[in-house]
Amino acid sequence: MAENKTRQTDESVQSFLQGVEDQRKREDSFELVRLMEEATGEPAKMWGSAIVGFGSYHYKYESGREGDNMLIGFSPRKDTFALYGLNVFEGYDEMLGELGKHKTGKGCLYVRSLKDVDVAVLKDIMARATKQQRENHPD
Repeated sequence: MAENKTRQTDESVQSFLQGVEDQRKREDSFELVRLMEEATGEPAKMWGSAIVGFGSYHYKYESGREGDNMLIGFSPRKDTFALYGLNVFEGYDEMLGELGKHKTGKGCLYVRSLKDVDVAVLKDIMARATKQQRENHPD
């Protein structure tokens, strides 16, 4: 059975984020770390080479496939931030209407910059997603 490509690593989150070329994106990245650490109570960890994740859970499907995943996380991409693990709670779609400028796709929430969104709504989404992820995957 194939292993997940995206696994937690011991690489430095600080070093990774210092390597983000665009200053505004780098500053937003450090702010996302702060927000997600606050929402999860977990430290930032690298998942693969380009994803910053917070917390983890183990899953096992009926097919026998199993692995570990982050509760929530993000990746600073060239044009946007991809935010992971947020679309897991009832009311998510309604909250997106209050968020501000964003896109969605493939289970991700995409935002260009934190200045484009209501950070209080984003914090609420992160907190609700974390709570739901923990309820869905109790240890």
